[in-house]
Amino acid sequence: MWPVTFKAEYIWIDGTEPTAKLRSKTKIIGGSPAGLDALPIWGFDGSSTNQAEGHASDCVLKPVFTCPDPIRGGDDILVLCEVLNIDLTPHASNTRAALTEVAEKFAAQEPIFGIEQEYTFFKDGYPLGFPKGGFPAPQGGYYCGVGADEIFGRDVVEAHLDNCLKAGLGISGINAEVMPGQWEFQVGPLSPLEVSDQLWVARWLLYRTAEDFDVAATLDPKPVKGDWNGAGAHTNFSTKAMRENYDAIITACESLGEGSKPLDHVKNYGAGIDDRLTGLHETAPWNEYSYGVSNRGASVRIPWQVEKDGKGYIEDRRPNANVDPYVVTRLLVDTCCSALEKAGQV
Repeated sequence: MWPVTFKAEYIWIDGTEPTAKLRSKTKIIGGSPAGLDALPIWGFDGSSTNQAEGHASDCVLKPVFTCPDPIRGGDDILVLCEVLNIDLTPHASNTRAALTEVAEKFAAQEPIFGIEQEYTFFKDGYPLGFPKGGFPAPQGGYYCGVGADEIFGRDVVEAHLDNCLKAGLGISGINAEVMPGQWEFQVGPLSPLEVSDQLWVARWLLYRTAEDFDVAATLDPKPVKGDWNGAGAHTNFSTKAMRENYDAIITACESLGEGSKPLDHVKNYGAGIDDRLTGLHETAPWNEYSYGVSNRGASVRIPWQVEKDGKGYIEDRRPNANVDPYVVTRLLVDTCCSALEKAGQV
């Protein structure tokens, strides 16, 4: 009798600059699916992923997160991996390792995140809903709209949502965005590593689901130049103290504006950020820092209900759609939690 096997889709983040891409390949594993620790490490040709040179091309895949494969079904699984060197140290492109250290350092403050991932569908070189050689009606009615004259790609969005739920990801919602063919899904609230791992897997599922519809999904922060909204990854953040005390909310907001912090964050919030953060289209200028209650034109928004309740979370509106979640969560935890610790607000 043949042994039982299952398919494991090993997913990793490559070394493409300025914006990394997702890669994946399938491993056939004998036996029934077991826990993460039972999954073998694997390898790949780093010279083909901008992660090694041809004379020393081997890179290592270490499983760090697994979930059911909603596309293949059955016992098949998705396996998100960190990239290691052959001595099993983190590869230079591995941004998860740095987040792990910071998340462990400030774990007692219980930081959690919700990330709003915007993206845009393209077909034959045009955003879905854009007529070839022209433009649709100005933006306004597309946001959270309904009807075939304003909504484009809902079949792909619904399929992606179902796939995320079948995979057990912590996806918390979807909505149509301001530009035609532009959508958003939200992941969280989850811890820094959980939200980052699951957002990467949700992105892979987005690309893979859209593939079946012959549609491309892009995280380009400014997919159409001119008077059209860009695409961001608004990052909602809180700690235990922030969820209990408004003073901690203000401490976090102030810390993000201190010294070199605004630029330290913005330059790591995704390539092309100056094209999107212009001060128009619900953004603050990339080179100015501000925060305010209910202000979508500020760098950081304090929701009105947070001010009313005297506790809650903040929304960093600066990250691009193409931001690396391992980087944005690391920066927010490091900056805000350090300030909260210094202020004794833990």
